[in-house]
Amino acid sequence: MNRLDGHRILVTGAASGIGQATVLRLLAEGAAVVGADIAPDGLEKTRLKAQEAGADARLTALLMDVGDESSVVDGVKSALKTLDGLDSVVNAAGILRAAHTHEMSLAAWNQILTVNLTGTFLVVREALPALLRNSRSAIVNFSSTSATFAHPYMAAYAASKGGIQAMTHALALEYGRQGLRAVCVAPGSIKSGITDTTGGYLPSDSDWSLFGRLTPILPTSLEASGAGMADPSVVAGVVAMLVSDDGAFISGTEIRIDGGTHA
Repeated sequence: MNRLDGHRILVTGAASGIGQATVLRLLAEGAAVVGADIAPDGLEKTRLKAQEAGADARLTALLMDVGDESSVVDGVKSALKTLDGLDSVVNAAGILRAAHTHEMSLAAWNQILTVNLTGTFLVVREALPALLRNSRSAIVNFSSTSATFAHPYMAAYAASKGGIQAMTHALALEYGRQGLRAVCVAPGSIKSGITDTTGGYLPSDSDWSLFGRLTPILPTSLEASGAGMADPSVVAGVVAMLVSDDGAFISGTEIRIDGGTHA
């Protein structure tokens, strides 16, 4: 018996990287999943991977922009109808833009916080009534090692992830007595859609020596933007544990997944 048989889960950021890997892992463990993203081509790739694994019957793709309130309201409502309720939400959607902080525009700052922080809030807000109908439910939000450790040129991204981390602690306390758990995962040195494009977003005069402290101590086999990275599946496995009964006593905390980068 799979530990997620009968579980109904909404996953954002499902079109690529960690979000896609999470969808596939949850399906492999028996869950019914609505995978949401803004990218239809990526969602189709996720569906095809699920089909290859023989699990596409339990996957529904949903076009949703987490940075747009009306899209989230309609999207979560659609997910609830599809799944006939909700047991867990995984907020993996996010973007990264890098710049010298003194050169960052307000528009760029606001875009990052809107998608990452406000988007997570909107999905949580809309999903909470359904989650609270269960005696045991879970929210898994995505922070980052940048929320706690210095990452150059990423002040806005770090601020958004720190905000997610703080919000998750508040959710855990506010709703814990009603059976809801809220947890953050904080990935670092993981290959994803974000890491594959970060090199192009970094300032042309970036001081690459500043990134020397962001190298994992465990061996990795993948490359992204010239750096050693782990496969997204290493995060997906942790998420699957957190939404299952194996994570039943984990709430109000962060789990760092970075290969010992910040050991």
